[in-house]
Formats: sequence, C-alpha cells, structure tokens
Amino acid sequence: MAISINIAREFTTTPGPRYIDEGDFSGELFRTSQLSPAYEVAVAKDEKLTVNLNGTEGYATSFLEESFGGLARMFGESEVLSRLVFICDDDPYLIDEINQYIAEANAIGNKLKS
Repeated sequence: MAISINIAREFTTTPGPRYIDEGDFSGELFRTSQLSPAYEVAVAKDEKLTVNLNGTEGYATSFLEESFGGLARMFGESEVLSRLVFICDDDPYLIDEINQYIAEANAIGNKLKS
C-alpha cells in the first residue's frame, strides 16, 4: 500500500502560518502531526511518501518552509529529497519552491533562530 498524504482531505483546505502559536493549521502542526510520522513510516518500509498539495485555498511560504524545510532539518536534506514525491496540479510551481526549501533548510533554519 502506498504511503500518501492529501493535505486538503486529511489536514485542511486552509493551511495557515509557520508556527502553532501563530494560528490554526500551521506548518509546524502539519509537520509534527502528519508529515513527520508518515515520513518515518515511509523510511521504515523503504518506500516513497507522496504528498498531494491539490485542493487547498493556497499555501503561505512560511507554512511550506516550516513543513518541508523543517522535515529536512530533522532528517537531512538528501534523505527528504529522495523520499518525497509531490502532486500539485493546482499550482505546479510549488513543487520547485518546496524542493528549494528542503535544499536550503539548514541555512533558513539558522536565520529563523537568530
């Protein structure tokens, strides 16, 4: 059975800000409650994790960076890039944007801490 997450169906159609304390449906909440656990299952089964980004009202940059960049800060850039597969017919450019956040995760994370 394929491992997948459909954000609109399983999390929200209105993704919010970066952090939990900034508002509802944050990137931090998505990462900790759904993305990271599903990623760990995919790693354990040596499978890909498919993330469907379709069907929402849009994504804030901070949501995407915290979700996917945050995952890369936890598990490593190359591991995350090799494991995730994205579906995004609504806004295909988001896939490149997310891959960039993953690739730059440590640099962005250091800026967020300062």
